[in-house]
Amino acid sequence: MTELLSARVDSWAWAVRLFKTRSAATAACRAGHVRVNGERVKAAAPLHIGDEVRIRSGGFDRIIEVRRLVVKRVSAPVAAECLLDHTPPPPPRETVALVAIRDRGAGRPTKRERREVDKLRGR
Repeated sequence: MTELLSARVDSWAWAVRLFKTRSAATAACRAGHVRVNGERVKAAAPLHIGDEVRIRSGGFDRIIEVRRLVVKRVSAPVAAECLLDHTPPPPPRETVALVAIRDRGAGRPTKRERREVDKLRGR
């Protein structure tokens, strides 16, 4: 087997199971949610061994180091060998801000409900 010198960012991210579909990986690149070595990249940008890939999803960044290049989708154990995850652990649930949830179609909040929401948020 010949070693790859570079691979497309979207293809590699899909192959190592960071995205469910290749089109989702391409869309994330197009939206600017994927950075390689600190730079926003297009889907076809070349990726090399040792590059740092940051993927923004769910409000948090995943920080991945490329250890091996693949272009075809691989099994989960092989995918784990292709990357090194430097993502910090998520913050504890207590530090995440509370969000008031309203039922869909409930209309505008009343003055009393608005005061309760403000009280919840600590205002």
